[in-house]
Amino acid sequence: MTAATLSSTSTSPTTRQVWTRTRGLLLALVILVVAGIAMAALRSGDQHGRLDPRSADRYGSRAVAELLKGRGVSTRVVTTLDEATSAVGPDTTLLVAAPDLLTDHQQQTLHTATASSGGRTVLLSAGPVSIDALAPGVRTETPAPVSARTPQCALPAARSAGNADLGGERYATETSHADNCYPSGGLPTLLRIDDANDGDTVLLGSPDILYNHRLDKHGNASLALQLLGSRTHLVWYLPSLSDSSAADDSTDGGGNSSFLDLIPSGWLWGTLQLALAAVLAAVWRARRLGPLVTEQLPVAIRASEATEGRARLYRKVNARDRAASALRSATRTRLAPLLGVPPIDAHSPEALLPAVSAQLPAGDRDLKTLLFGPAPADDTALIRLADQLDALEREVRTS
Repeated sequence: MTAATLSSTSTSPTTRQVWTRTRGLLLALVILVVAGIAMAALRSGDQHGRLDPRSADRYGSRAVAELLKGRGVSTRVVTTLDEATSAVGPDTTLLVAAPDLLTDHQQQTLHTATASSGGRTVLLSAGPVSIDALAPGVRTETPAPVSARTPQCALPAARSAGNADLGGERYATETSHADNCYPSGGLPTLLRIDDANDGDTVLLGSPDILYNHRLDKHGNASLALQLLGSRTHLVWYLPSLSDSSAADDSTDGGGNSSFLDLIPSGWLWGTLQLALAAVLAAVWRARRLGPLVTEQLPVAIRASEATEGRARLYRKVNARDRAASALRSATRTRLAPLLGVPPIDAHSPEALLPAVSAQLPAGDRDLKTLLFGPAPADDTALIRLADQLDALEREVRTS
């Protein structure tokens, strides 16, 4: 019976109360999700990634592809290594948008296919990860900021274009058959190297001259058209994580890689940032570091109003157990000094009940149930309990 009584007077929110409190948040979340899906659906038709010749975004390259088309150069977008290597030839320019994303096996395969193809290979922002495999004999130095630079070389395409927005990776080579253009700190940000069969490899330290929003600045358009339009066909290779050739590394010794080898290189800094964010969040949530201080209320509230307000709260959540406990505790606290019981023993049945029995005449009432009994089963029993406690206190005072 006690368990049933406690469950009926629980202060836990009901299902209806939980729904009332959270429906606004859920509605806002649904609106955000629907809006996100709608925006993605509306924009999915004409949006592509960075350096994609189909993209009209600021960082797309559709403008240069359209200009090349007007000059009779066809542009074909490929996303797999097999498509890229099968398309190379004397009449083809192969542009690799992100060489550093290629695995070691992919880099070796790509270099083998292009080294003697007789065509042109353009590598964008090739860094230390890929430069040794794709351009042997070339090394990279500290990157430089992108800015308008002068050619300072004999390459006809660069001399014709003039100033261009270049920077990024800087290259150094001991090869004599090379054009070192647009230098920064004495090292070129555009390097052209002769290959076998009248082919060549062009290293661009940064891809900025190919972006839509930069193509009309300085000599960017002229330089881009001459570098990519020297052959009748342009193969635009955008490496993809879904390329099955990336899995071939597991058969070339990569199968023994540990778990840490598979984690991106920036995982340590990311972990430290998350830890710092967690500490700051903990400090923010525990910002009250000192003891509680008293504060004067802005208005005076009568005791009867406070009592009535608390009673209404108890009634709203059917907390008869808490209300009965408060009534009994207050009665015991007031009875103890009247009966000569120390305040510390006011809530001990062994000390308080004998004192009450000695003060009042014997009767048929159960003092233990009255002062220390279970919670009332309903509101009527709660009211009866309050009346009985008042009557008991009056009798003690008048006896």
